[in-house]
Amino acid sequence: MLTHKVFLTQTDTTIGFVSQDAQRLTQIKQRPSHKHYITAVNSHKTLRQLTRIPAIHRNRVRRSKTTTFIMPNGRSYRLIRDKHHLLLLHRLKWAYTTSANLSGSKYDETFAKRSADVIIMPLRSTKQASQIYKLGKTTCQRRR
Repeated sequence: MLTHKVFLTQTDTTIGFVSQDAQRLTQIKQRPSHKHYITAVNSHKTLRQLTRIPAIHRNRVRRSKTTTFIMPNGRSYRLIRDKHHLLLLHRLKWAYTTSANLSGSKYDETFAKRSADVIIMPLRSTKQASQIYKLGKTTCQRRR
């Protein structure tokens, strides 16, 4: 089953783990279980099925590129446009995404390859991190 596998792949911003199983990601990264992961979605339609986007921000979310939005419910979502990353997400529709390292550590290729169930090549270098905005009912605050 694809839903329980952990993929090591080039995401839109970095080399990262992608999975629909948050508990597996938490175990691999040795991360506190109360922290949420960014949910990567393949389309605006899928995003609307997972959360409600405040009406005032719908245009901003639809036109965004490599931007993560924290919705009023506290969950974070990123609409993926990168063709390489979308090949996997079209099969999954949505997935949790995180960097391929131990929590608080730098990227280690041997750790990442050993921890993943499936490795999707090519793995390129990391790019600039995504921008993060917290959306309220009427406000938009930049977090990163």
